[in-house]
Amino acid sequence: MRQPKSGARTPVAINKYLLPREVQVATVRQHPAVLISPSAQALGGLLLAGIVTATLVHGLLATIIWLAWLVLFLRLVWKAVNWSVDYFVVTSERLLLTTGFLTRKVNMMPLSKVTDMSFKRTFAGRLLGYGEFIVESAGQDQALRNVEFIPYPEQLYLLICGMLFPSSAADAEDDESRPSALADGF
Repeated sequence: MRQPKSGARTPVAINKYLLPREVQVATVRQHPAVLISPSAQALGGLLLAGIVTATLVHGLLATIIWLAWLVLFLRLVWKAVNWSVDYFVVTSERLLLTTGFLTRKVNMMPLSKVTDMSFKRTFAGRLLGYGEFIVESAGQDQALRNVEFIPYPEQLYLLICGMLFPSSAADAEDDESRPSALADGF
């Protein structure tokens, strides 16, 4: 997770979407696990094309098979290029998700509109270190609802929750004057 320090530069792809008064809190790319499926398909296609053209087919059919593999390889390259320019950004005022290389899409939700946020981690996500955020707001249709393949999901979740529910000195004083549930035997 990239947390900017004083003087740290925001990626150019993100900087143009930040307001002058916004402070960037965290910026992450999707976890590289998003590239596992296209990589596996390209590698499997390469093995299959090599085996089939070396043993069974020749000529025009072999050319077609290799062109089909080329399509799988170009799809992998396209996914990798898109992955390299996609960011999830937490600022002092909102959550941003920027996607797309040729067609740029920026989804945003003000922190003040977030009513509920959770994350889930599949078994593969726990093994590889990614999760999915589910963000809900009072509005019906949301531009930023599910954010998949987020690295460091626990840390980002706690960071965002800390921004959504800031504690203050007044809250701490109220908590000290209130009897705790454990003291009451509950």
